[in-house]
Amino acid sequence: MNHDHTAEHTDAKNPTGNSKKLIGAVIMLGLIGGFFLLREHWSHIAGYWPYLLLLACPLLHLFHGHGGHGSHGGGSGRD
Repeated sequence: MNHDHTAEHTDAKNPTGNSKKLIGAVIMLGLIGGFFLLREHWSHIAGYWPYLLLLACPLLHLFHGHGGHGSHGGGSGRD
């Protein structure tokens, strides 16, 4: 009993290709919408830049991920 299973799967469509295109389209529409929203409300947002910069500092420290860079002490084993 020898069954050829390759012929059954050749007609199946790849659902991941269509979902990737949909996700890409949604991201692009979001970026375009964000650009126009920023453009229209720039005068309101420009006054908050110093506060956003100060808010970014603790977030960068929180998400920096200390410990992934190896030893910075210069201990290469040579004396």
